[in-house]
Amino acid sequence: MKLSLSIVLFLLFTPLFNVVAQENPSVEKNLFKINLLLPGVAYEHGFNTKNTLYSELSFGIGYRNNDYYGSGWSFYPTITEQFRHYYNFEKRASKGKVTSNNSGGFIALHANYNFRPISSNDSYSSTETSFTIAPVWGFQRTYKGNFNLGLNMGAGYTVNSYSEDSGFVPVLNFSLGWVIGK
Repeated sequence: MKLSLSIVLFLLFTPLFNVVAQENPSVEKNLFKINLLLPGVAYEHGFNTKNTLYSELSFGIGYRNNDYYGSGWSFYPTITEQFRHYYNFEKRASKGKVTSNNSGGFIALHANYNFRPISSNDSYSSTETSFTIAPVWGFQRTYKGNFNLGLNMGAGYTVNSYSEDSGFVPVLNFSLGWVIGK
């Protein structure tokens, strides 16, 4: 009798615990990631239930076409900072979708600094650095095995250090990697 009463109570209250856990989803307090597509590392710090500061140190790839210097590819170290606001955790949780490891949609203020290229045409941009600021929309998902996929895009303004190529630019960031430490 005690066993069957325990089973009945367990079956009655288990859905309640799942709903309560899903009702108030929140961002992770500390999230470390490795990006494989453009090699780098990222750290995301949660401030409250929906806002994080995302910091990434990685390598970027750039292409430029200029009348004077011509066209060319460059590879450069970059630092990216984003203040992210996750807006759809409750909706995802209510549909039974995963919100762990900050799996959700966000809007963000994006800023990045591109250092001098380490592999490019030296006569073209050997000392060129740039700073970009942009509002972006994006999402990230973490799947089984902590595999992480992220995409964010927007339009921003770039200031270049030694040229007059400053102006409005598209911003696009796609990442593939893993969440580590979880």
